[in-house]
Amino acid sequence: MKLHWLQHVPFESLGYIEDWAEDQGFSISCTRLYDEEDEFPDVDDFDWLVIMGGPMGIFDYNDYPWLTDEKEFIETALDEEKTVIGICLGAQLMADVLGAKVFPGPQKEIGWFPVTRSPEAPDLIPESLTVFHWHGDTFEIPDGAVPLAVSEAGINQGFVFENHAVALQFHMEITGDGIEDLIQECGDELDEAPYIQTAAEIKAGFPNLGTVNAAMKKLLDALL
Repeated sequence: MKLHWLQHVPFESLGYIEDWAEDQGFSISCTRLYDEEDEFPDVDDFDWLVIMGGPMGIFDYNDYPWLTDEKEFIETALDEEKTVIGICLGAQLMADVLGAKVFPGPQKEIGWFPVTRSPEAPDLIPESLTVFHWHGDTFEIPDGAVPLAVSEAGINQGFVFENHAVALQFHMEITGDGIEDLIQECGDELDEAPYIQTAAEIKAGFPNLGTVNAAMKKLLDALL
């Protein structure tokens, strides 16, 4: 089995997904979209596609012209029924490719906040789970997809599409190092707001990492 992943910035990695994939015997490859020399592989060359996060918006074509090609690549992978997982920005890209509206959320969510599994969702995540968020944009649920979860702020947190694709607005793959990197690179976003925690509050949530990584494992095992 082969897993390919799309990296938008050097400081957002596969996190726990890499550990899981290696344990399962996957071979792993990556397209680093910030590196002009990297290219997209042929879709026939992998079984799983993971689309990671990043601070850019999905319509920032002037600053990130590769977004157009990336969306076409994601659409092809979905059409070919590859196992596709989109996280944060990756989830927003999936929503857009599937025809749903992506837009700025009513408020940013940054830090540890609970999500609740949607009643109609498959049992891919716990009924309630405190997860790590770092996003400002959100999306509507695409036609033909099943809502996965909602946050206490009332924001869509994911969807399942045709049993082979999952979009997650939140981060269950995150590690302590990954959070430290986000604080260092994007800490200017930590304004005072109802759903934005301070750096200290975020770090105080590190004991949640084992639980969210275990939930990520459950989801990955189910897709496998």
